[in-house]
Amino acid sequence: MKLKRTFLSALCALLLGFQAQAQTTAAKWDSTYRPAAYELKVAQFKSYPNAANDIVFLGNSITANTDWAELLGMSNVKNRGISGDITFGVLERLDEVIEGKPAKVFILIGINDISRNIPDHVITANHRKMVARIKAGSPKTRIYFQTLMPVNNTFDKFKNHYNKDEHIAAVNQGIKDLAKKEKIEVIDLHPHFLDSDKRLVKEYTHDGLHLTVAGYQKWADVLKKGNYLK
Repeated sequence: MKLKRTFLSALCALLLGFQAQAQTTAAKWDSTYRPAAYELKVAQFKSYPNAANDIVFLGNSITANTDWAELLGMSNVKNRGISGDITFGVLERLDEVIEGKPAKVFILIGINDISRNIPDHVITANHRKMVARIKAGSPKTRIYFQTLMPVNNTFDKFKNHYNKDEHIAAVNQGIKDLAKKEKIEVIDLHPHFLDSDKRLVKEYTHDGLHLTVAGYQKWADVLKKGNYLK
C-alpha cells in the first residue's frame, strides 16, 4: 500500500511537472509584440497614394531594407516592410494593403515569429488568414508567398534567429502546402540562398540574417527570371 502511494505521488509530481513545463513554454511567445517604429510606419503607409497597378512587397526588415522601385527599375513597386515585424503585425496592418487593391502582393514574413518562439502552426495559420482577407477584400490581387531564407550561425548578432533551421523548414513547407490548397504562387527563395553547409551564403549577408547588396541583387534576379513581375 505504501509503495502504491509512493508511486501515485511520483506520478502526480511528474504530471504536474509536465503541466508546468507546458505552461511555461506556452507563455514564451507574445502575439502583441510590435516594433518601436510600427505605428509611425503604418501611418506613413496610410498617407501614401494607392494605384491599381501597384506591386506591394510586404514583410519585415528583410523586405524593408532596400528600395524596391530602384532595385527592380519599376516605379509602381511599393515597399511595405517594417523592421522587426511578425505575422500578427502584418495581419493588423493588412487593411492598408487591401484597400489599395494592388495588382500583386509579395509576402515574406515569419523569421521574427520563429525567433520569438511563436509555434510553426500559428505562423502558417496567420498566412492562411492573410490569404483569406486579401481574397475577400481585393479578389483581383495576385498573391505570392516567398519562402523564408536561411540564416547563418557563424555570425553572432541575432542569436535568437540562428539554429532554427527545423522551424524555417516547417514554416516553408506549411507555406507551400497552403499555397497549393489556395491556388496561389510560391517563390521558393530558400534554396537560392543556401551555401554548401546549408547556411545563408556569406556573400549575401552582413550579419547572418539581413541581406547585402549582393543578396538583394540575387533576390531580384530570382523574381525577374521567374517572370513574377510581369
